[in-house]
Amino acid sequence: MSFDIVELHPAEDANKYTRGKLTVVAGSVRYPGAAALAARASQRMGAGYTEVITAAEAVDVVRLASPSLVVRSFGEWSPKKALIAKEGKPCAVCMGPGFEGSDDEAALVVRVLKRAACPALVDGGGLAALGTAKALKQLSKRAEQNLPTVITPHGGEAAHLAKPFSLPVDDPEQLAAGLSLALHAIVVLKGPVTYVADGKRVEAMREGTPALAKAGTGDVLAGMIGALLAQGVDPFEAALAGAGLHARAGKAAAGRLTDIAVTAEDVIGAIPEALQ
Repeated sequence: MSFDIVELHPAEDANKYTRGKLTVVAGSVRYPGAAALAARASQRMGAGYTEVITAAEAVDVVRLASPSLVVRSFGEWSPKKALIAKEGKPCAVCMGPGFEGSDDEAALVVRVLKRAACPALVDGGGLAALGTAKALKQLSKRAEQNLPTVITPHGGEAAHLAKPFSLPVDDPEQLAAGLSLALHAIVVLKGPVTYVADGKRVEAMREGTPALAKAGTGDVLAGMIGALLAQGVDPFEAALAGAGLHARAGKAAAGRLTDIAVTAEDVIGAIPEALQ
C-alpha cells in the first residue's frame, strides 16, 4: 500500500466541504444497518460531510446510529444537482450497501451513474444493476468522461457479473482484470487476498484477516473507500488503500477482541488505529 496518509490531514483553513462530501445511497426496509455502517465508516475515514439517502422506513435507524449524519429518504432526493464535484469542494457517491436488488433500486443506480459528475462506488445489492444494458451504457459514458467508477464485489457477486461476458472465474486476479475491462470500472474483488484492477494493472492486497468474515464489514469497506474518493484521492489508490486500511482496522480490533468476537462496528472503531 503506497498511499501516503498525509494527504488526508486537513488544511488549517479546511471546512466540511473542502474536506469532501460523500453521499451514501444505501439501505432498505430489510437492511437499514448497512447504510449506517457505510456512513459511519466514511466519517471515521475523514469525509467532511456525509449524507445518507435511504428508504423512508430506515431514516430513523440511520439517524440514531450517528446524529452528525444528514439523512433523507429516497423520495426527498434527486441526484441531478447534488452530485457535482467543484473546484475545492470534492465529492463522491457510494451506493448499494443494503440494497435488496429490486427493480426500483436498479433504476436508481442507473440514474445516479448518469447524473453523478463525481467518483461513484457501487457495492452490495447495487451491483445487481450493472448487468443491464442501461447500466453498461452509463459505465461506458462515465469512462469516456473520465468519471471513475469503483465496484466492490465479493467472489459470488463477481461471478454473477462475469457471466454475461463469459469471463473465467477460477482465477480471482484474472477475474478482477476481466471485469474491470468489461465494466469500465476499478474492481475491488474482495477475499482472503483482495485484488484491485483498473483495466491496465492489478494489485493484490494480502493483509486480509478472518476477523473480517462478519456481516457488515463489506459495508464498512464501501464507506471507507467512498470517503477517500470524496476527499479527492486518486481512485485506484483510494481502492487499494481503503482495502489495506480496512484489513489493518480488522487486525487492530482482533488484537483487542480476538478474531472470533470482532463485529463490523468494532472495525469502524479501529479505523483511527489503522490510520495511525
